[in-house]
Amino acid sequence: MLTPKYPPQDTAPPPADLAPQSSTPAPAVPAAAPVVPASNRPAVQLTPGSALALAAGGGAVVLVVGAVLVSMLLAVAITGVSVAVVAVVLRLLVKDLQKGR
Repeated sequence: MLTPKYPPQDTAPPPADLAPQSSTPAPAVPAAAPVVPASNRPAVQLTPGSALALAAGGGAVVLVVGAVLVSMLLAVAITGVSVAVVAVVLRLLVKDLQKGR
């Protein structure tokens, strides 16, 4: 699944520059333009219905992520307030214990 897929090796003959030199030069023949093979992958075409579904799905994802983030922020705020209340109560209890000596 995560292994790379390499394109097939180029099977074109080596360029004329790298070809071995013979004693008699060959007549110059213009090189043909390389032919690009057609892709086997189908083109993605969005119809109005699929574009609308894609937009609705994106909006739903944004709403869900927003709700999760707001609930996490609310949980942190409630935890902070409860820790502050516990700290005040403990401070009062310690103060009362020291007065009672």
